[in-house]
Amino acid sequence: MTYCVGIKVNDGLVFASDSRTNAGVDLVSTFRKMFVFDRPGDRMFALLTTGNLSVTQSVVSILSQQFESGGGMHDLMAAGSMFDAACIVGNVMREVQDRDGPAIRTAGVDSNALVIFGGQVRGDRARLYQIYTPGNFVEATAETPYFQNGEVKYGKPVLDRVIGPETSLMDAAKCALISIDSTMRSNMTVGPPIDMLLYRTDALAIGHRASLEADDPYFSALSEKWSESLNRAFLSVEDPDWPI
Repeated sequence: MTYCVGIKVNDGLVFASDSRTNAGVDLVSTFRKMFVFDRPGDRMFALLTTGNLSVTQSVVSILSQQFESGGGMHDLMAAGSMFDAACIVGNVMREVQDRDGPAIRTAGVDSNALVIFGGQVRGDRARLYQIYTPGNFVEATAETPYFQNGEVKYGKPVLDRVIGPETSLMDAAKCALISIDSTMRSNMTVGPPIDMLLYRTDALAIGHRASLEADDPYFSALSEKWSESLNRAFLSVEDPDWPI
């Protein structure tokens, strides 16, 4: 399994993903799920991938080849807006599904894949999208400022309580890490390294990118402090006045 989260606030965008694809007694696999395409001063795109690994790797490979070579029908460098860029990613997803999906499903394997895609093109605003298996997509809004993929349930409550358009970029980053930490504590199929990317609105360049292991000093301190704070909050709530 996996867990990815993308957050859009007025200050910018936060992307976070774990790196685990399988977990068991004798099978633990690690694959990166964050991919970045950028031309500083002009555009920055980030993708978080979940679902069938062969499908998402094909999508990323096609996008990477055309981004580097230029001139193809799936060239993100040619996108005039974030909507155009999302359409390109959706079209590549559809193309890969049309080509490989039937054979994958015939073999009894799920071909579904999801992409959280966001960034900014010069002249357009920063935007965040959820792109689905058929290539269609939805955009993050003030009412729905984040997207999750993978093992979403454990990390959702903190996002719902904290994230809004006015949340600062650093608070959004902390919230993303707490969301991932909460998921890792409850599900062993989500695990480090944790890839993080912060993008500040109108910067048109990556603000901060890091890969955090489980023993990263900041992540360890955040995890411990969050647990302690939850315990204090729990103990501070009065017991119900129920006869037993």
